[in-house]
Amino acid sequence: MSATADPADKSNNPAHRLGFEKDQIVQELGFDEDCDQDLREGIEEITGTELVDEDYDDVADAVLLWHREEDGDLTDALVDALEYLADGGLVWLLTPKTGRDGHVEAHEIADAARTAGLSQTSSVAIAKDWAGTRLASPKAAKTGKR
Repeated sequence: MSATADPADKSNNPAHRLGFEKDQIVQELGFDEDCDQDLREGIEEITGTELVDEDYDDVADAVLLWHREEDGDLTDALVDALEYLADGGLVWLLTPKTGRDGHVEAHEIADAARTAGLSQTSSVAIAKDWAGTRLASPKAAKTGKR
């Protein structure tokens, strides 16, 4: 056992629950000052790369979409998130937990995902104020690809 903790140690990094892997490119959309900085940094530790923003115009392995009720149409945001997503890539939709400002109802997430052509595969409480919903294209959902 090492005397120094691994910075990406699974027990201390909630981002491991999202299934990211080393060298993945993760595009972050909807960033604002209320986003969970520890989660963001945890993803960067795992992937070894910085999150890229909405100006990124190449293929991303995954999308991290922060969305609040007041951010506008969720279906439109999900369709936009797919623009540079690699085949088999995932969208992690992060929304405020129940009782928090900007909370998005589960049925709204399900409806928007279905309309955008995505399948909801799991949900996790990922940070103090944020819940994550894993969304995949039908192809990725069937093959289990990340």
